[in-house]
Amino acid sequence: MRVVLMVMLLLIGIVNYVDRSTLAIANHSVQQDFGIGPAEMGLLLSVFSWAYAFAQLPAGGLLDRFGARRVLGGGLLLWSVAQAFCGLAANFKQMLLGRVVLGLGEAPAFPGGAKVVSQWWPRASRGFPVGLFNAASTIAPAIAPPLLTWLMLAYGWRTMFVVAGAVGIVLALVWFGVHRDRAPSTDEERPVPVSVREWAGLLRHRTTWGMVLGFTGVIYSIYLYLTWLPAYLESERGLSVADTGIALIVPYLAGTLGMLAGGGFGDLLVRRGVPTMLARKIPICTGLLVGGLCTIPVALTPSTTLALVCISLAQFFMNSASAGAWSLAATAGSERITASLGSLQNFGGYFGGAFAPLITGILVEETGSFVVALLAASGIAILAALSYAFLVAKPVGTPDLHEVAERTT
Repeated sequence: MRVVLMVMLLLIGIVNYVDRSTLAIANHSVQQDFGIGPAEMGLLLSVFSWAYAFAQLPAGGLLDRFGARRVLGGGLLLWSVAQAFCGLAANFKQMLLGRVVLGLGEAPAFPGGAKVVSQWWPRASRGFPVGLFNAASTIAPAIAPPLLTWLMLAYGWRTMFVVAGAVGIVLALVWFGVHRDRAPSTDEERPVPVSVREWAGLLRHRTTWGMVLGFTGVIYSIYLYLTWLPAYLESERGLSVADTGIALIVPYLAGTLGMLAGGGFGDLLVRRGVPTMLARKIPICTGLLVGGLCTIPVALTPSTTLALVCISLAQFFMNSASAGAWSLAATAGSERITASLGSLQNFGGYFGGAFAPLITGILVEETGSFVVALLAASGIAILAALSYAFLVAKPVGTPDLHEVAERTT
């Protein structure tokens, strides 16, 4: 059953990120058809993340209360319909509405994945499955550019959106047919549903705030590249649409390796006797620091080749940090609150990270280049590393969680 679940979660994650990538691929075409500029495009890119971020707040509690089958499956169905609707949008406002609903529907995806992993894998071995599931966020952008670019050039950007939505609808039906939430074996093992008071109590912990603030830096950098990298390569580096689709494969494959390395390295540290919380923090802080430093040459080098190398390194280390962050969410609390804690972290990441497309669009429009936007992302990543390093300390939730975490090392 674990293998089936891992395949399903990976496919859902890939569809999730393919749907996010479509607007980035169609950036210039949508601007031309709707008569909008970079600032309005930045709003279209950012409004998804704001809807996604605020929907994290109820998503975690709903997952902990009703299970991943209903909540994750329902979200997948909703966002797939919204994706298809975007392909039928007649104007900017309709596209904006579609992007909002897309964000609402996608919200349960990654907290839902963390919930499934916490139910089916032992605490000390959750890093690799979390990393593999989250690798969808880099596998999809790696395969999406050539595939989506071909669809767009052959049939138009509207068909590209509709096809992507249809694939998600089919996958949602398969999820409902295959997945069943794991039931406890005895009444004594049956967890008490997370209450609103208990959920709010997570905010009293310094570790929770360190995760919320730190994940902002992770998502800000990842989302800047996800949403603006095609436009950057075309306008700043002079690549054609077709060449951009090919050039994007390497950075996202590097990101996939980073996802697997971040989760697997944390598991290795735990098996070597490193305390659980520290073992999960090391890939996060290292990834943010090195990834932030690698972004500086992307802004300043005149060489397109060197820029692509540094983008690939940044993708590797930033996604290593992302896998580490989700592994932390799956181990820093009891299984009852995994989705709630993960959704709070994801809320912080996407609320702050949502400003990346908007701020980047404004800065590009005002300065005529990506230099300032990339340097800002570098600084934010370094600050995020400090947040994880100094604020994240003890496990959160029930009073005995610290002892539980230490016993698993």
